[in-house]
Amino acid sequence: MNLEEINKQAENKPLSKEELKKQFVEKTKELGIKHTFNFDEAYEIGQELVRRKTFRNKIVEFEKKLNNSGIALSQKELHEKNPVKHSFADGCYIREIFNPAGELLVTKIHKKEHPFFLMKGKMSILTDNGIIHIQAPYHGITKPGTKRIIYTHTDCIFVTVHATNKTNVAEIEKEVIAEDFNDPTINLETLKKLEKQIVELCHL
Repeated sequence: MNLEEINKQAENKPLSKEELKKQFVEKTKELGIKHTFNFDEAYEIGQELVRRKTFRNKIVEFEKKLNNSGIALSQKELHEKNPVKHSFADGCYIREIFNPAGELLVTKIHKKEHPFFLMKGKMSILTDNGIIHIQAPYHGITKPGTKRIIYTHTDCIFVTVHATNKTNVAEIEKEVIAEDFNDPTINLETLKKLEKQIVELCHL
């Protein structure tokens, strides 16, 4: 089997955990492989990557259906109802957005890690880790590859801070926002996270 055939098999007819464990043991014995992490740890990492990919596919599908439903706001209406303030400091771009109560939003895909701050209001956020409910004052870190669905329970003010030396907003958006999940920056960050998890497992 070539790589493309292997990928199709994994997607369409994935092996069960028990089948994978049997293969893991057989190939380890056959090839004389030594491991620095056990099967359950390797399986857990693989499942995390599959879960994240499934979530990404579903949120993209939801966004398409929302945009084609006839109830989604146009870009002009969206900007009018959700005004943005832009400001700059030394090496920082600060983006402040107002979101009115009762709004359902699908965010862009973030390329880079950055802090966010909910300065006013209450919202529920659907992420690849489930639903979280946050209320101002609140802050957190957005990871690369993040795309969220947000529902605002009240009027909200949301602030993000991005490390950049640029001051042109259009150029900054190209730098920090990905067009889709195939962006190589996001895939690189996924590999880095996987490497970090493996290193951590090796030192347990």
